[in-house]
Amino acid sequence: MATLSLKPSYRFRLPDWHINSYLLSINAERQRDAANQIKQECRILRNETNNQTIWDEQDNQTRLSECIDCVNRWKETLDRCLTDIDAEIDAMTQMKEAAERALQGKNLPLDVAIECLTLRESRRDIEVVKDSAEEELHKEVEVIDNIRQALQQKIRENFEQLCLLQEARQQLNFDHRAKMEALEIDRVCLSLNVNSPNISLKVNPTRIPSGSCTMQQWDDYSRHNKDRAVAEMKASADLREATALTIAETNNELEAQRVATEFAFRKRMRELEKALNELRWQEKTSLEEIGDLEEDIRRLEEDLRVKMWNLKLAHTRLETRTYRPNMEMCRDQVQYGLTDEVHQLEATIAALKKKLTQIQDTLDAVYKHLARLQADIACKSNSLMLDTKCMDIRRKLTVPAEKFVPEVDTFNRTTNRTLAPLKCRQLEMT
Repeated sequence: MATLSLKPSYRFRLPDWHINSYLLSINAERQRDAANQIKQECRILRNETNNQTIWDEQDNQTRLSECIDCVNRWKETLDRCLTDIDAEIDAMTQMKEAAERALQGKNLPLDVAIECLTLRESRRDIEVVKDSAEEELHKEVEVIDNIRQALQQKIRENFEQLCLLQEARQQLNFDHRAKMEALEIDRVCLSLNVNSPNISLKVNPTRIPSGSCTMQQWDDYSRHNKDRAVAEMKASADLREATALTIAETNNELEAQRVATEFAFRKRMRELEKALNELRWQEKTSLEEIGDLEEDIRRLEEDLRVKMWNLKLAHTRLETRTYRPNMEMCRDQVQYGLTDEVHQLEATIAALKKKLTQIQDTLDAVYKHLARLQADIACKSNSLMLDTKCMDIRRKLTVPAEKFVPEVDTFNRTTNRTLAPLKCRQLEMT
């Protein structure tokens, strides 16, 4: 007969079994409710985070676009400013070169004025006078020196302003390059998305990089660069205008002085010509007077010879009559007449000799004065020739260098100076 084998174990009661089933059901429902709650919360979180992520990404996309637009506006502003400052640098460079050419152009007037002053040192004797031409030449040298100093000052100011413009342009260019790089970086960032192959997690991406600045500082930096460039361009434009005005004023001042100097030269040359004409007339009349005096001396000497023969005749008659014999040696009217004739002839000869001495002294004085006249004529001819040479040299100031041909050279000057008195005398003789 078979036996029942029972497993030895604790036996639960039926209510316990029912309670266990109930608790399992209740816990399952509770777990399902909790899971459902978690699931709903998870779905809400997913929706919220997805929306937040999408909106955050969209907002940052918008911010990146706005930042790109802002940086691009500043880049365009800096582009225009760079173009303007480049044009201003070119204009300032051209004005500086114009001032340098104007300064170099003053070398010729200065050389001409100094050459004229040096040339006029060749005047002789009384002609070495401080006349209006010499005063105007010295004034011209002083005017040119003042002009050169003014132009040198403007050139120095232009150079300094060019340095400031270059510095401002360098700062603009540095800012412009930085903005170009920033635009490139932001455009790359704008082009990235979750499907981009080159995205990855980075170490501490939220750190604040060293050298970071605020948005206000960033804007102020670019605005400062722009305002500084604008200010330097305005200062440069004002300096260019002042430089152009200085060049025009100095040119007008130099031209006015040139006209005044040449007027003084022409006036002095007219005075010399007038004095030369007067001296040559005096020389001519002196030569005529010398001819007359020499003719009178010749006639006086002839009269003296005649009077001496008359005196010899009277002496011979008187001496011969001393040989009359005896009572014939009477003092008759012939004796008295011959005696009176001898006395008269002796007085006449003495008067003629005295007058001959006087007229010879006068002739010597006229000859001496004629020599002084001719020496003065030579000096004045030399002075006139030197001033003519100066006026010829000054033609360099108005005639282009390639067309300038001297009218008087050094050889002609020397020859004219040496032969001037002879030529004048030859002209008078003809």
